[in-house]
Amino acid sequence: MTHQPNHRVSVGTTPDFQSVLGDIPDFLGNRTPEKWVSTALDNLPTLLIDHAQCEKKAASAAMSMMYKYVDRRELLTKMSKLAREELVHFDQVLKLMDHRNINYTHLTAGRYAGALHEIIRKSEPHRLVDRLILGAFVEARSCERFAALVPVLIDEVDEELGRFYFSLLKSEARHYQDYLILARLYSESDIADRVQAFRELEASLIEMPDDTFRFHSGVPG
Repeated sequence: MTHQPNHRVSVGTTPDFQSVLGDIPDFLGNRTPEKWVSTALDNLPTLLIDHAQCEKKAASAAMSMMYKYVDRRELLTKMSKLAREELVHFDQVLKLMDHRNINYTHLTAGRYAGALHEIIRKSEPHRLVDRLILGAFVEARSCERFAALVPVLIDEVDEELGRFYFSLLKSEARHYQDYLILARLYSESDIADRVQAFRELEASLIEMPDDTFRFHSGVPG
């Protein structure tokens, strides 16, 4: 989605947020702790660097599945579009960083993605289904975190960044749905149990103390 910094948007408790988030809060099972939000607002350079890395990793994950599952036509269509959008977002974050004189440097990975990958099953098509469910949770959490940050950013901290994050909400919500649609399509059975397994682990990672602050980290220690 193209960032339009001069476009006025309504935020906070207006219906816009609820219509975009939809069932994401229920899907996740918990909300971002306030301590993470306050830490993020105090560490915007780190947040932006890790956000850029997340966008690049999301594009890479989509491309990886396109190369591995060349016979999955629906996946190719959705992942090619998703990868393009994530790379556009990556470029947009880099430009925001340039405006703030923030260098794009390497950050060590947090525990979030690695821990979720540990419960991916090994055999196919279970592996593909789990990768898609994991992708849904990453995108849903990203959307929820943007929504947590936007009101304070716009009203108190950094209006331009807040409006940019607001512009990302719809694409992140759509990506979450796309991943779930594909998971259901390619699964040989109902995915509810696998979704619940990822939900429980993801929620615990968000709620547990975390020594490393990242976009998807837990409660800052």
